[in-house]
Amino acid sequence: MTEKTRVLYNADCPVCRFEIDHYAAYSAAKALPIGFDDLNSDALHEWGISADDATRRLHVLKDGALYSGIPAFIVLWQDMPRYRPLARLVSLPGVNWLAVQVYDRILAPLLYRWNLRRMKKGAETSTQM
Repeated sequence: MTEKTRVLYNADCPVCRFEIDHYAAYSAAKALPIGFDDLNSDALHEWGISADDATRRLHVLKDGALYSGIPAFIVLWQDMPRYRPLARLVSLPGVNWLAVQVYDRILAPLLYRWNLRRMKKGAETSTQM
């Protein structure tokens, strides 16, 4: 029996939530053994990583191993039949290298900075009320 795959994501980020909600709905419809943990909940402390590190990229726990970034997406996609071809494609050496570069250097930092600005703006708005 395989251990349930767990995904740690930022439900306060609209982009992250949109993507993970899609995966969660697909997983539920197919009764896949995948759990989804919001890093803004008590579940974060079970992961052994800081909230800031968790906010910076997707994290997946499978069979006792922790994956982050593109490797985490690949592990998650491998567990979902519809996404297995994407996992195979992104695992190819040249494609994997490019995906890691784009995610690590562009997408993840942009989402992280956008989330920080959004949180700061929300905090400023709430203190003005």
